[in-house]
Amino acid sequence: MTDTTPARATPGDALRFAFGTLTVLPVPLTRWDRPAARGGMLAAPLAGLVVGGCAATAGLLLLLLGAGPPLAAVATVATSAVLTRGLHLDGLADVADGLGSGKPAEDALRIMKQSDIGPFGVITLLLTLLGQVAALAQLYAAGRSHGAVAAVAAALAARCALTLAARAGVPAARPDGLGAAVAGAVPVPAALAVTALTAAAAAGAGAPGGPYRAAHTAAAVLVALVCAELLLRRCRRRLGGVTGDVFGALAETAATAALLVLALG
Repeated sequence: MTDTTPARATPGDALRFAFGTLTVLPVPLTRWDRPAARGGMLAAPLAGLVVGGCAATAGLLLLLLGAGPPLAAVATVATSAVLTRGLHLDGLADVADGLGSGKPAEDALRIMKQSDIGPFGVITLLLTLLGQVAALAQLYAAGRSHGAVAAVAAALAARCALTLAARAGVPAARPDGLGAAVAGAVPVPAALAVTALTAAAAAGAGAPGGPYRAAHTAAAVLVALVCAELLLRRCRRRLGGVTGDVFGALAETAATAALLVLALG
């Protein structure tokens, strides 16, 4: 009898899945199976680290060229959106329309799959982007490093939220798409380990500013993940599980929450 069990994913398979599905970077996606999905979701924060680093670089470059904090903040947010093809923002808008419709799960999922954006989606996108830009502008005004570290921490939180959402026990709302490919793929202990490593990485990013900034940056990531978890639970109750749009909404929710916590500090 032939063994049809997919081979264990290599680190290369995991990185290709993470970068090939979560960024616009030209990384070939060579495997689309459960082992690759598991590895890819575990490696998601690494993709966030790259996206956050590029976004921070864009903001710092504009500051060096003489731009003010608001323009640097816009560049940071825009770079992050470009590097993800805007898919996370699109997912956020679709989830807002679906949840905001107040309709049963089947109808809400149909609304989310439509190509247009309704009023709930437009308002949510507008407020989210304004919040991100305002928070980053305040942080860049406090110091270049504050804004740069925040951009990295927000991107780490966004992708770690995806790792947690792909943990075992979280079902897919549809039988196809990215949500179905990764739903329940990550063992809970592994997801928690990645969360701890992500918080540690955020603390490391803030460490040059002293112990308080290190702790504050790590706390911002953890608060962001709690906010994403609350949205995930809402989506599970209303939609029956996760979809690709839900993953996008979770990422943007976590990123925005992290930035707000850092700005308030």
